[in-house]
Amino acid sequence: MTWTAPEVTRTSGSLVAGEREMLTGYLAWFRNSLLHKCAGLTGEQLAAQTVRPSNLTLLGLIRHMAKVERVWFRERFAGQPFDPMYDPAKGKDADFEDLDPSRAAEDYARLVEECRLADEIVATASLDDTFVHGGEVFSLRLIHLHMIGEYARHTGHADLVREGVDGATGW
Repeated sequence: MTWTAPEVTRTSGSLVAGEREMLTGYLAWFRNSLLHKCAGLTGEQLAAQTVRPSNLTLLGLIRHMAKVERVWFRERFAGQPFDPMYDPAKGKDADFEDLDPSRAAEDYARLVEECRLADEIVATASLDDTFVHGGEVFSLRLIHLHMIGEYARHTGHADLVREGVDGATGW
């Protein structure tokens, strides 16, 4: 049986919520939006390059966002040490380029799990909590803003890639 990315329900957050609820709600919506762009596609379809000459694929975006979730929330904010998610010997774009369609279900599950773990880590933290990275002080608030921007950019990329895979458009 061929694996296909599951359907995802996107729920919109409150338009008048407090800061924390608004930030976490929009981040959740964008996370689900990226997964929604992948719904119903096989590993082969997720790995298809449709916007030449770009190396972007939906599977690459899934892998990239799993890495970004881990780096910002677990490594930088929580200070948890990890080996790199993808083989550094394969280059800085291994998350985008070292794709195996037969592992798409695992890559998809990794992103979902990284999101869950990130949410677990920040559940009791304050948006004002900080950490130091590269000699600069960052807040959890900034991570949320950065991640919303990261997902917004890549969800736009996913729109173009998905349209090239099967013609599906829309939000």
